[in-house]
Formats: sequence, structure tokens, C-alpha cells
Amino acid sequence: MDAKVEQADIASNALEKNKVPAVDRVMAVLAILEQRADGTSIRDLVEALGLPRTTVYRVLNSLEIHGMVRRSAHGSYTLGPRLLSLAARVVRDEGHNDLANLAMPHMRRISSTVRQSVKLSVVDGDSALVIATSASVDAFSLNVAPGQRVPLHAGAAGKVLLAHFPTAEMEAYVTGDLASYTQNTIADADQLRAELDQVRERGWADDHGEFTPNVEAFAAAITDHAGKTKAALSIAFLSGLSLREREMIRSTVITGAGAISADLPPPRVSGA
Repeated sequence: MDAKVEQADIASNALEKNKVPAVDRVMAVLAILEQRADGTSIRDLVEALGLPRTTVYRVLNSLEIHGMVRRSAHGSYTLGPRLLSLAARVVRDEGHNDLANLAMPHMRRISSTVRQSVKLSVVDGDSALVIATSASVDAFSLNVAPGQRVPLHAGAAGKVLLAHFPTAEMEAYVTGDLASYTQNTIADADQLRAELDQVRERGWADDHGEFTPNVEAFAAAITDHAGKTKAALSIAFLSGLSLREREMIRSTVITGAGAISADLPPPRVSGA
């Protein structure tokens, strides 16, 4: 066995042995609520987690006390306001900060032009993580705060990022457990491969309500001087826009991603 692989296995086993089951249950609850913006019931959580109802209730009760979840008058649970203050204090990767700062002037210009909000996303595990946004003041625009995560196969930005994975890593994702979030989610491995092939060929991706019903998007890759994909620029919008409006958004995303790519600094030369 390769020494690095063996060391990684040892480290992974050590982590597994030192986990706290109660914390794992809390994170499992939060992970489900993260994917269900409209809320979910205790019954649904019990079925999804396979835990006793009393256990799930106690977890939810503790989280509600700390403001991590919120219970509606109808008894459904959603993520709570305390998470916003925690997210605001997350220290981003230094490279992400540099990229976000470089991209922001372009993103502000784009959001003003198309009157829609613009997102900058990077790969983080098996998700597309939003690291920067430029919100539009238009009443019908969709505003998202940095920190949002979307599965790589269920959105325009995620598909752009996934399409440029190394072949082995992409295949591992495609053949994994592809969850369905709406009736339009591409959860079949062969269909997803074909979709990703098309994304690479044409240079952009679209989303027809694959993660959230009636929310569509266009995205394009931001690449460095070596052609490596560093991030995805995307614009999400409510379904129902005219073909002219959709085409304006698509072309603006492609042009904007290209402009940000061109502004990326060249690689440092060793010894310079």
C-alpha cells in the first residue's frame, strides 16, 4: 500500500474512533434542514434519519433553544437565525478571499446590467459553495448570502465545476448517490455524464429548476492562465423570463466569467 494512502487511512480511522455520536446526530439533522428550505416535520426527520422520535425531538428542542433551528406555528422546522451570525464569522480560505475581491467589481457591474443577483461558487467537498454574491435591488431577483451550498449535480454552477473534475474524481461522483431535489434533478449517472459532456463542449451550464422548483440559472467557468477551472460565475432567476432576457443573462455570464478569468494574476515564477 502507498505510504500516503496508508497514513490517510490511519488518520481517517483515528477520526472515526474519536467522534461524538450526539454531535453526529445534530449535524445529520442540520444537513437535512439545509436541503429543505421550506421546512420539514419531525415525522420526516425520523424517517430520513432512522432515529427514535424522542431522540430527534430532543435534538430539535436543544437546537431551537440555541437559535439553530426555528419551529413554525404549524410544527415544521427550518434552519434558525443563529446560523447567520455564525456564517458571518467564518474565515474564508485566503485564495477564496483574493478571488472574491477580484471578481466583485465585475459581479456588481453584471448584477446592475441584468438586474439579477450574481454568485461566485467554488468546489467544497461534494458541494458548490457560494463565496461571494452581488445582490440586485430588483424586486424579482433572487438574493443569496455567501455560505449557501448546492450539490454539484443539481445546479448550473455545480455542473460547471463538476464537468471540469479530473476524470476519475468526476466518475466517482457520477456513480455515487445522486439525490433528487425536484423532478428536474439529473439523478441518473448516464444522463449526468451526457450533461457534463455538453457543458464542457459548449462552455456553460444551465439549470431548469434542478435544485429549487421554478428557479433557473446559467453559469460559466472562471479559469486560470493554465486553463484550470477555479470557480463558477452564475446568475439564478425565476422561471418565466422571455427568450431575449434569458439569452442576455446567458451571454452576460459567459462574458463576465471570461473577464474575471482574464484578470486572474499569472502564476508566480519560482525563484523570481
